[in-house]
Amino acid sequence: MHIPENYLNGATCGVMAAAMVPVWIHAVRTVKKEVPKAKIPLLGVGAAFSFVAMMFNVPLPGGTTGHAVGGTLIAILLGPDAACLAVSIALLIQALLFGDGGVLAYGANCFNMAFILPFVGYAVYSFLNKKFKGKSGRYWAAGIGSYVGINAAAFCAAVEFGIQPYISHDASGNPLNCPYGLNISIPAMMAGHLTVFGAAEVIYTVALLAFIAKTSADLLPENSMSGTTVKRPGKLYALLAVLICLVPLGLIATGTAWGEWGSDEIATVTGFSPANLINGWELNALLPDYSFGGLPDAVGYILSAVIGVALCIIIFTLIARSMKDKTNFGSKPA
Repeated sequence: MHIPENYLNGATCGVMAAAMVPVWIHAVRTVKKEVPKAKIPLLGVGAAFSFVAMMFNVPLPGGTTGHAVGGTLIAILLGPDAACLAVSIALLIQALLFGDGGVLAYGANCFNMAFILPFVGYAVYSFLNKKFKGKSGRYWAAGIGSYVGINAAAFCAAVEFGIQPYISHDASGNPLNCPYGLNISIPAMMAGHLTVFGAAEVIYTVALLAFIAKTSADLLPENSMSGTTVKRPGKLYALLAVLICLVPLGLIATGTAWGEWGSDEIATVTGFSPANLINGWELNALLPDYSFGGLPDAVGYILSAVIGVALCIIIFTLIARSMKDKTNFGSKPA
């Protein structure tokens, strides 16, 4: 679902980035108001779990791949505004350091995965959590919410891809950016997310929520937003370490996610390469595709996961240290 560089034209990138500015401002204000300083580092933990989730590529017949995001899970635990900031930071690290998602498309990627996904997923979860009874009710609500959330995000990405041939083309009508119209982009994106990738999001969300309920119940929404101290979630860090060791499983999916192909790959399908995909600007990432020169792919993948997770946690820890202590804060998420 990461939109690469040059798949969207400049106007689309600008509009999507501008749309995210008020979202980020609102999220920052809400988190400052409602989340105690002691709980801010938990956003880093949430961002780390999202970062790792996106490294586990799941294959789909036909050669394409996809992944979970974990945005609804973070929203359930800390609120959708906190989830927006956590996923935004994870996406920023991926774009700048690993070349996963375009820098110019950062606003669009955040709109889809850091805004639409957690806010829609959380809204569905909140509604169903009040309807479902029993111990399993929360998990049913979380599973359905996460499924709806990731599919809503995928649909938005499909539309952003699909409108490009209509708004960005040369005098001959040849697309300059993404060459696939809505009639192709929507079915292609939704087929995977309504099935395999949506299931991956559900499993990741429900499994982690159950793990947290069993090992770190103080992080559940009814507990985590009260008080001004927080226990160090040691078992969560241990799980994070296990997932980091397992990330090479994401390399088993050898295909490329739909909409993330290079110009040469597109040319083999369409017979031509859009001009902006060939000549457009692209950041030379320090560790492209989560690789370290000279090291086996699996080792590079693990080291990349370690770096990404560490940066997520460090960034929010530094933010917490820069904040003033407060004794009054808002209510906890539902």
